[in-house]
Amino acid sequence: MDILTIAYIVIVLLTSVYAYSKWTYTYWKRRGLEYLEPEFFYGSNKDLIQRKLGIGDHFANVYNSFKSRGLKCGGLFMFFKPVFMPVDLDLVKTIMQKNFDNFRNHALFVNEKVDPLAGHLFNLEDEKWRKIRSKLTPTFTSGKMKMMFHTMVACTSGLETILERHSNIQEPIEIKDLVSRFTTDVIGSVAFGIDCNSLENPDSEFRQYGRKIFQFDLVRRIKGMIVMVIPRQILVMIGFKQMDPDIEKFFMKVVKDTVRYREANNIHRKDFMQLMLQLKNRGKVSEEEESSPLPVGQIEGQFMTLNEVAAQCFGFFAAGFETSATTMTFALLELALNQDIQDELRKEIGMVLEKHGGELTYDGIMQMSYLDKVIFIPETLRKHPPIPGSPRVCNKDFNIPGTEVVIEKGTRIHIPFQAIHRDPEYYPDPEKFDPERFNEENKAKRHPFAFLPFGEGPRICIGSRFGLMQAKVGLCAILRKFKVTLDEKTATPIKYSTTSPLTSVDGGVWIRVS
Repeated sequence: MDILTIAYIVIVLLTSVYAYSKWTYTYWKRRGLEYLEPEFFYGSNKDLIQRKLGIGDHFANVYNSFKSRGLKCGGLFMFFKPVFMPVDLDLVKTIMQKNFDNFRNHALFVNEKVDPLAGHLFNLEDEKWRKIRSKLTPTFTSGKMKMMFHTMVACTSGLETILERHSNIQEPIEIKDLVSRFTTDVIGSVAFGIDCNSLENPDSEFRQYGRKIFQFDLVRRIKGMIVMVIPRQILVMIGFKQMDPDIEKFFMKVVKDTVRYREANNIHRKDFMQLMLQLKNRGKVSEEEESSPLPVGQIEGQFMTLNEVAAQCFGFFAAGFETSATTMTFALLELALNQDIQDELRKEIGMVLEKHGGELTYDGIMQMSYLDKVIFIPETLRKHPPIPGSPRVCNKDFNIPGTEVVIEKGTRIHIPFQAIHRDPEYYPDPEKFDPERFNEENKAKRHPFAFLPFGEGPRICIGSRFGLMQAKVGLCAILRKFKVTLDEKTATPIKYSTTSPLTSVDGGVWIRVS
């Protein structure tokens, strides 16, 4: 084949791709929906793809563009794929709750045959999601939280020791790294029954792999683009693998070794792994400690496989340590910037601890009403949601109420949590940190879907109660003994990182404790 022929083929291919993109980019116009004008290849997300903006900030710009035009929804493009964004909160409620069956999946690529750890609850779809969700729901009741509470408290001693050390030498500390080590120790102990020792050893294996889960290097970014551009059927057919092999190898080994050891030695612990063993061997979570198999003859499919157990443990670990650490980081950032609020919170913590003999107890934590305004119904999560938005996909054609626009089956949806949380229509002066936004009077005035840090509807985060309890315990341990101030190494006003899928501060949050 000569050079002219090759050049001709290349020109034809490029022309075809360009023509296809031009046709694709008229999609929303053909459907009668206003949209952001796309650019070739990038679609509507050039600043996001080039890392000029983070996920939350980028989609907040899109949201504000639609809202400034008086739109209740609008269209955009991720590369060549059309994406629908709701702006009106009644429409958000329709998608996430009222018409959930039309939008039940997250549209994330999952191929459990080659990526067994990807089969965790957040990724799963349709009937498999319903089955696993129903099995996992009993593992996050208030009774189970009480069961795991003492493990959380036990991990605070190492946290206090490190802060005491930094207080004595008056040296600043990057707080996200420290609280991530704390939450890694908590999740490692609760999920796997393993002492990770990340607080004393920042380079422990669990901490290293925890960091790696959320590090998006060039290879992982390219894989993400492939998943967005190439149809799922083709990726499954070629056996495309998205999970890093070393991450998979580490977590699969940890789970398998833990399961074998506990079963061989008949060991029972009050933790998440024990509940997973019940699902593996008995098909359900019960109040009994027993996790040995039920008699033969049970219904096939009731029980979790070892791979399914590993996937749920991995999902619990990844989501549990990072989001709680992010919440604690931003809470401490805001408390350092708002000393009056910090003093009020410390006063409440002291009063409640005094009632409980100076000990952190489950009942005591539940009595801290001001802490709930900062964390549980939180201004922290309002201003800095760890997950800035949520993807969905349309499972069957849906007519947008009050319009002639139809969202076609297969269309991706993006719900912009951060943008909604910063909308002055719902939160006047949104940059101000004000816990009183969440008193009963102010909550009653707002649309119920104006606060979405954990999602809403049937796919609301199943582990939110655990994550918040973990964050509360960590914050109480810090604030009951230490005053927190911001170090000059923290750049203010803060900027969100453009490289992380979760909300994080560019350059970190450096604090001093005394």
